[in-house]
Amino acid sequence: MKAKLTKLSSVLMAVAISQPVLAETFHFNEKLSSKSDTLVVFKGKANSTDFVKFDKKTEGQLSRALTANKFDGGYNSFTEVLAPNKMNYDRVLIVGIGDEPLSKAKLTKLGGNIAGKLTSKHINDVSVAAEHFDAKQVSLLAHGINLRAYNYDKYKKEKYQEKTYTFDVADKSASKSAYGKLEHIESGIFLARDLTNEVPTELTAVDFAAEAKKLEKLGVKVTVLTPKEIKKLGMNALEGVGRGSSEGSRLIVAHYEGSNDAPIAIAGKGITFDSGGYQIKTSESIVRMKSDMAGAAAALGTVKALAKMKAEVNVVAVMGVAANMVSEKAQAPGDVVRTAEGLSVEITHTDAEGRLVLIDAMWYARKHYKPSVLVDIATLTGGKYRALGTELGGIFSDNEQLVTEITMAGKAVNEPVWRLPLGYKDRLKSTIADLRNTGKGGPSATTAATFLQQFAGDTPWIHIDMAGNALASSAKGEVPVGGTGYGVRLLTEWVLNQHKVNE
Repeated sequence: MKAKLTKLSSVLMAVAISQPVLAETFHFNEKLSSKSDTLVVFKGKANSTDFVKFDKKTEGQLSRALTANKFDGGYNSFTEVLAPNKMNYDRVLIVGIGDEPLSKAKLTKLGGNIAGKLTSKHINDVSVAAEHFDAKQVSLLAHGINLRAYNYDKYKKEKYQEKTYTFDVADKSASKSAYGKLEHIESGIFLARDLTNEVPTELTAVDFAAEAKKLEKLGVKVTVLTPKEIKKLGMNALEGVGRGSSEGSRLIVAHYEGSNDAPIAIAGKGITFDSGGYQIKTSESIVRMKSDMAGAAAALGTVKALAKMKAEVNVVAVMGVAANMVSEKAQAPGDVVRTAEGLSVEITHTDAEGRLVLIDAMWYARKHYKPSVLVDIATLTGGKYRALGTELGGIFSDNEQLVTEITMAGKAVNEPVWRLPLGYKDRLKSTIADLRNTGKGGPSATTAATFLQQFAGDTPWIHIDMAGNALASSAKGEVPVGGTGYGVRLLTEWVLNQHKVNE
């Protein structure tokens, strides 16, 4: 009976993890809503929007407020006017858009900051005067609003109150269609955020596998390998990391085959909780280690986004998932593991476990899918965080084309990256094995990337170190507090660009 109750509890929790997040409701009409309590109006440095019309309705109150606030209409500037004269709205939010053309990245960020200005629980219904924007621009504003409005309130007594946004647009059909495509990407981002935000005891390797399985209804083929199957294939690096936990490791594969092209492979690090192993982390950093699976979450979210939009691409996410725990069964410093690649690795630090789950995942992707390109993504090193902080991802590759493609994709979607060097291979020499899992000196982000490079084979490869990008301590632009879903937009943009190139 106890076993049945435990199994039922696990099933219910797996369902709870993936409750769809509907941050806001959007309508696209050719007039403003008469029920709204808030009106959003845009103003550039020149009078190219509907601002003059609304200013006349208030008998100049809006322009006087702008003068008092020294508002010049510059991009991403805001002024709020309460109880506007001769209008039924409770407030008018005036948004500066500048005079320069607004890129995709700028529009999304602006939408996010609009949502950030309208967080009050007294705001329920918002009208947006957006008739001067085209359908794509409108959709990007809505996209930014919804990304920022995401709220992980599962464990809070007071739940988030959803708001309704009505956009007054020139072409409601085109705007709705354009936003529909971005909604698919949002679904992948929200999945990644949900997984990153979930607490570690409720998101084990088994729970992560259950979440991946739910993508099967979208036509994604999902394969889950158990510790016994992992070990049988010689993936001892992945198996060893999860050995200290009660459930062990899982290799999770999510394959969306939307074309007959050679697949693009994404290897994701999925450490559902990282204690550091025997070389345990400090209390200051350990509380954030529920997010050490954000690379795998990004990989899975990307597959979900592409599957939902029925993109004509062939993408496979291969995720090494485990909890790095301390127990009498856990691997110890000084152990040697034989990888599926055939190389042996000395465990010189148990808290350098992410690269161990990645290398066997990378091997599996190459061996079983023969990809045209291999990307790995991971919250990998403190060295990357110290070098680039929280606003830039670190990329490492000897493939110039891949570096350019990923850099441009990141810039387009506000997930920017910066190239860091490979090197210091000599620091990875071991006296007892082919390699050690940490560099003996040298920059840690570089030695970690160079370690991974040894397992990329001849496949074009790029490594994304997203340490510091997975959790946000404060909201900014389209990114809320908590799990960011970093990597989903970057990878989705990049994969879709590959499809355009191959057409």
